[in-house]
Amino acid sequence: MNLRNYTGKLKAVIFDWAGTTVDFGCFAPTGVFVEVFRQKGIEITMAEARGPMGMHKREHIREITKYPRIIKEWKKVHGGKCRDKDIEDMFKRFIPLQLSVLEEHSALIPELPEALKVIRSMEMKIGSTTGYNNEMMKIVTACAAKQGYIADSVVCATDVPAGRPAPWMAFRNAENLGIYPMQAIVKIGDTISDIEEGANAGMWSVGVVKSSNEMGLSLQEIDNLKPADLENRIIEVRKTFLNAGADFVIDSLVETGGLIYRINDKLAKGERPGK
Repeated sequence: MNLRNYTGKLKAVIFDWAGTTVDFGCFAPTGVFVEVFRQKGIEITMAEARGPMGMHKREHIREITKYPRIIKEWKKVHGGKCRDKDIEDMFKRFIPLQLSVLEEHSALIPELPEALKVIRSMEMKIGSTTGYNNEMMKIVTACAAKQGYIADSVVCATDVPAGRPAPWMAFRNAENLGIYPMQAIVKIGDTISDIEEGANAGMWSVGVVKSSNEMGLSLQEIDNLKPADLENRIIEVRKTFLNAGADFVIDSLVETGGLIYRINDKLAKGERPGK
């Protein structure tokens, strides 16, 4: 099948939220996953909690229970396999815990305001996708609005048949924004599932490194790293995103303007995402 080659400019950016536009290092959900499993008698590491980040939170919990170490630990503590009712119970516990910490983790990523100016100056629209549900996003979007960030479209995993890595949230954003084809949109996120969502939707898929869940460090922790150690961590996360199918990887949102120009140049030449 021959798809029409779009040679115009980008029309929209679809951002992720935690770890991309707010919550540097993506800490709001991570600690809650650790606590939810602890309440079930299972100790998980921060790295294990971060693994499936970006997915619907119920599915995130399910994925953690599939880790070989967790399967063994669960059997030792509970005498058998983790069941659907266990996952549902943990998800129910997750919701109020997550709601209670969202506000304190909703500061904008420092480079976002300037990136927004660039995007708006190019008359592009801004969409967003998230693994949070609508109740959680009411808190996050209200906090972001007070700081000057209001997306044109906000779609949650609970608004569509399935969250990331499925493309449905991206398609709903495109519909809300009135934009097509999908190659006229760039998706910027901080998790592997963000990258896969962008690729599965036919968008330009971009990973942002320093503030990411994959980096997993606070701004202060990054500032305290030795330059060589920081560079090694950046290289490692870059490889992770590229291996997941990212078209581009940027260190931070300060590169947003240059990224848009690079993609527009590729579009003008008839190039497509994923090539």
